[in-house]
Amino acid sequence: MQLSVVIVNYNVKLLLEQCLQSVLLASKNISTEIFVVDNASADGSEAYFNNKFDGVKFRWSKENLGFSKANNSVLPETKGDYILFLNPDTIVPEDCFEKCMHFLHAHPECGGLGVKMMNAKGVYLKESKRGIPGPMASFAKMSGLIRVFPQSKIFAAYYAGHLSENETHEIEVLSGAFMMVSRKALEKVKGFDEDYFMYAEDIDLSLRIRASGFKNYYLPSTSIIHLKGESTPKHTAFYTRHFYGAMKIFVRKYYAKQPVVKSVMLFAISCSKLLADIKRKC
Repeated sequence: MQLSVVIVNYNVKLLLEQCLQSVLLASKNISTEIFVVDNASADGSEAYFNNKFDGVKFRWSKENLGFSKANNSVLPETKGDYILFLNPDTIVPEDCFEKCMHFLHAHPECGGLGVKMMNAKGVYLKESKRGIPGPMASFAKMSGLIRVFPQSKIFAAYYAGHLSENETHEIEVLSGAFMMVSRKALEKVKGFDEDYFMYAEDIDLSLRIRASGFKNYYLPSTSIIHLKGESTPKHTAFYTRHFYGAMKIFVRKYYAKQPVVKSVMLFAISCSKLLADIKRKC
């Protein structure tokens, strides 16, 4: 079995360096190819990685393609039975790839796999497993009900709070920080939807994997460190524009046949963006 690792970099050369070091260690017993797509970083990434990591295939874009297009741009070059989409602000343990590939091989119905994610302090990250961000799940998250009922199947659906973080589960939505996808599933869904510049593309891909007949799973027997927010700082105009823009694309795509629900969700997203912009400027 072969693994293809695809990492999209944007202005985080030092984080990418430690990510690649961990990836190489985790690949020592596996046939692995590693691709890095740089989205026109302005931090000197290209010069920094010159003559470093000879086994890594760097692709230097002259423009910021966004997350979806950057990942898709190298998919035709990949040869792995499994493709891992990995954030540059992550660190994987040495047993990670072997455990994930073993699970995928043993469960041919599994199209996409995610793992337990921890922050730099060792605290579990709830986005390791998620549910569909439908009207109720989104309302519970924005209203704070998810914090009041963190294990409710209804009010904590956004993070699948009713499912134990320490047990393997079938889940609806994977995190884009670590998504290992079988080639068979990826060929069916044809990669990421490039309408999404960044954000929500992982939700969209997860749903299309399920719609194609495969399942998504959460595997807690291995965990990674995700330095959340380091690659794309929040509370910036760039973040709010693309995050809320992606949410609108998602709603228009998946709730087109429910005009009332679509209108209410789009209104809520617009209000949330307005509040975020006001908070950012204060």
